[in-house]
Amino acid sequence: MGGCFPGERAVFRGHDLHAELRDADWLDLYLFGICGRRHSAAQIRVLHAIWVNTSYPDPRLWNNRVAALAGSARSTGILAISAALATSEAAIYGRQIDIAIADFLVRARAAVKAGRPLTEVVAEELRVSRGIGGYGRPVAKSAADERNAVVLALAEREGLAGGEHVKLAFAIEEILLAGRWRMRMNYAALAAALALDMGLAPREYYLYLFPAFLAGMPPCYVEACERPEQATFPLRCQALIYHGPARRAWAKHAE
Repeated sequence: MGGCFPGERAVFRGHDLHAELRDADWLDLYLFGICGRRHSAAQIRVLHAIWVNTSYPDPRLWNNRVAALAGSARSTGILAISAALATSEAAIYGRQIDIAIADFLVRARAAVKAGRPLTEVVAEELRVSRGIGGYGRPVAKSAADERNAVVLALAEREGLAGGEHVKLAFAIEEILLAGRWRMRMNYAALAAALALDMGLAPREYYLYLFPAFLAGMPPCYVEACERPEQATFPLRCQALIYHGPARRAWAKHAE
């Protein structure tokens, strides 16, 4: 993949980092490291937008909460953000959903090309997995995902919204909305479809998304650090439901 030669040069996938790649956009370089290929300016703009529009600095979100609580405990910033990024791999809301929907879109496209009806493919996935990642959103079941329209509009302006995986993602949404599931497409499905149409494989897409929540984490850490120590998400004792021994008085034993 490359090598570091102190005092001389650094090699990144066969290219001199400080000569051939020194003016590269950071995301372009990051993807080059993952995929081994460069992406167009239009593709980079859309992939940047996928990151930007999911950067929520809300400490109530599961991974941001880790960063905030670490700040409240006066941990270091890097430990706080690293721990928050680690929890971003959650199976319900995080990176595991992203790779699952990317994998399903690839399998569904192959099945349809082989002649299977999409309704049958969707029904089988629901039967086996009891759901499809990227569809349905527990925090806002009936509302459209607020990020989709923004990123889709940019993809349309860049000429990147008409790919096979994007069309497939919307066709799956139609099937789910027409059936008893009533699930809208959320951001995970749209982002995966756009990336797949740019040529990213599911694992490449998963690695690309690793820092997607990152920009929203430092504000949560900083805010918690600016408050008194341990003042983030405090709970009154009365708010705790406790079943166990009653409060005990500690008698001083005679010496």
